[in-house]
Amino acid sequence: MSNSVRPSVSAQGGGQPAASRPGSRPYWIGLLLVAMGGLWLYGASALPQGARYAAVGPGLFVTIAGLGLVILGVLLMVQIWRGERFEPQDAEDAAANSPMDKRAFLTALVAVALPVLIMQPLGMPLTATLAFALVCRAFGSKRLVMDILIGAALGSIAWYLFTQLGLQLGRFFPPLGL
Repeated sequence: MSNSVRPSVSAQGGGQPAASRPGSRPYWIGLLLVAMGGLWLYGASALPQGARYAAVGPGLFVTIAGLGLVILGVLLMVQIWRGERFEPQDAEDAAANSPMDKRAFLTALVAVALPVLIMQPLGMPLTATLAFALVCRAFGSKRLVMDILIGAALGSIAWYLFTQLGLQLGRFFPPLGL
């Protein structure tokens, strides 16, 4: 990502560098990050920034995440405007021209959306277990039983710790009344 990398010249662009043709720069990625940050900031405005038992409330963390997304989106747009190219690094273990693994992407997307649908009826530990196992599968894990056990442990510990902090996450496993 250095400035010394020259943009590639496209055969169709009449000799113009690909990065300088109008519409060829992916500003939409930065705009998407800024929009996501704005959405998080909007959601944080309804949450308390402080709490009675602690100086830090739940809204503070959402506000920090929203500001971070906005700042990163602006920085990304500045880098795109400067003509920096974004190519896979050696450490990323990614092929530049390989197609996206749609199955892995959709599996991870389901894992992210799952809590919205099942948190209330099934509880946080089971929801976290399922989401964890799906994300592991999206990243190529073949150890389903181990992923479920690790997800169950992490979800249960997180539920317990949040409960000890006084946050209301519902019951441990609502279908059994626990």
